Amino acid sequence: MTGSSALMRTYFQNIVDLLTRIEAEEAAAIDAAAELVAEHAARDRLVYVYGPGGHSNLAAQEVFFRAGGLVNVSAILDEGTLLSGGALRSMAMERTPGYGRLVIEDNRVGAGDLLILVNAYGINAALIDAALTAKERGATVVGVSSRVHADSTAPDHPARHPSRRNLHDLVDLHIDTKVPVGDAVLEIEGAGERVGAISTFANAYALNCLMAAAIDRLTGAGADPDIWRSGNAPGGDAANALFLHRFRDRVRWL
Repeated sequence: MTGSSALMRTYFQNIVDLLTRIEAEEAAAIDAAAELVAEHAARDRLVYVYGPGGHSNLAAQEVFFRAGGLVNVSAILDEGTLLSGGALRSMAMERTPGYGRLVIEDNRVGAGDLLILVNAYGINAALIDAALTAKERGATVVGVSSRVHADSTAPDHPARHPSRRNLHDLVDLHIDTKVPVGDAVLEIEGAGERVGAISTFANAYALNCLMAAAIDRLTGAGADPDIWRSGNAPGGDAANALFLHRFRDRVRWL
């Protein structure tokens, strides 16, 4: 039996180590992606974020309608892979070839658009179809996923797209979250499996760094970026109301 305090310290250190690697090794990729986001926001264009996968959807939600986040972010919250529709259903849908294509087409992502695809492991069929379809339709695609996890997954894994391709091989720009194989990082004697998943921390850190860097570029260029304020903070509703007339009809899930 391991004490809670020791487990907390070990889990904390695993998270810190992973985020430190992202900070040290992915700054250039995050800066490049931030430039793309800033360019689109400066032209008052939407930035689409899609996380096809049960818990990867959390990443898209993390930077959507978020305090301190860009108003221009439009998350694709398609019900197919959301856990709210059922966990097993979500997994089945993310493994269904062709589903990601339907989602991209339904959301009319196309020429001149910017799409950020985020997925912990970077291999599932819906994800790969989303990337392929967005590219075919002329969008610029940024991928956020773990290279080591994708490269370590067998070509015949049932989650894979029929092409057996990885997200990081398809996108215009890739941010590597370095999530270890299996996601969970804590070993507890007698548990049989590792516990304590880490991918949500990695995705949230990478995406929030990306959005903060984009806002920094906008302000550095003399722009006044549209930024959400928490509705629970003083003046939040009034501040956010200034954006609604411009975005309510453009952002599908607003």
